[in-house]
Amino acid sequence: MIPLAAGLAACDDFSREPEGGLNGTLSWYWGEGAPTKASAEMPDTNDFILTVRDPAGQVVYEGLYGDSPESIEVKPGSYTVKAVSLNFSAPAFARPQYGDEQVVVVEGGKSVAVKLECTLLNAGVVLRISPEFITAFPDGVLYLKQAPSRLMYSYTEKRAAYFFPGEVALTLYNEGREETLLTRKLSARDMLSMKVSAAAGAASSVSIAVDTTRNWRSEDYTIGDAGAATPGAINVPDAAMHAGEEGVWIYGYIVGGDLTSAGKSVKTSGITSKTHLALAARSSVTDKASCVAVELPSGKVRDAINLADHPDLIGTRIYLKGNIVEKYYGTTGLKGTSEFAQK
Repeated sequence: MIPLAAGLAACDDFSREPEGGLNGTLSWYWGEGAPTKASAEMPDTNDFILTVRDPAGQVVYEGLYGDSPESIEVKPGSYTVKAVSLNFSAPAFARPQYGDEQVVVVEGGKSVAVKLECTLLNAGVVLRISPEFITAFPDGVLYLKQAPSRLMYSYTEKRAAYFFPGEVALTLYNEGREETLLTRKLSARDMLSMKVSAAAGAASSVSIAVDTTRNWRSEDYTIGDAGAATPGAINVPDAAMHAGEEGVWIYGYIVGGDLTSAGKSVKTSGITSKTHLALAARSSVTDKASCVAVELPSGKVRDAINLADHPDLIGTRIYLKGNIVEKYYGTTGLKGTSEFAQK
């Protein structure tokens, strides 16, 4: 867990009203490009590391996205909001870094909501080493190098190696000599696949075939136990803009239930109603106005995810398909829920 004391202390300092003016409000949420791939390399968005810095570069908030407040009160000025899936400090295998960084201006008396769009920030390389190459260089060692670091790429390695955007060199160390085979310049989001082969019987001849250089896009991600693709899934904060649309997917975290038109908070324990639940952008939300109220019609969906029977689902991420309505239980709603999928 990331220590929050420094960030929260700084936040207290910025909550004071400036002389001769008003404070502003800063909030953040994931846009529709938030990661949806169920993978060991892809963390839950709740576990992304969120950092907010003031105009002087001082930390206003730092911690896990799932633990962050819905908004903070700050002095007018320019703020940097950054969220990353992990800290990436050196080339490594199986360490894709997703995230976004934005600079926004907060004016006194006004609110600014930062929409974070998740993309791959580093770049990856996958080598496919042919049997002919292994036969020609049985004692050889391949390295992927990015100054000042290098990674040994064994002949049996299947994982992608990740690097900072910039130049990456492929070298071969064989019989006491190291030779650079190829140097490529990679941009953020590039995934480079290369086949490394050797001419039969010619231990001094190496060929490199670059198969694909492509950018990872959100439409490549899949969700659900059946692997259903949902490239257009809508995040909770964007749901209100899609009111009236039918048969759409939305995603978020189950945060509670037992909603009433008069109550302002979501009930998070001891839930008795099986007919609905509350969905939010992160698991720490309890304000009903920040949630989507989800109708659970009688049938398999209600049986599987109602919180009266399944209280353990609170805090879990879920995808739901239904019809978005302007108001349900006093907030944006999803009615006629027909399908669900869990990460």
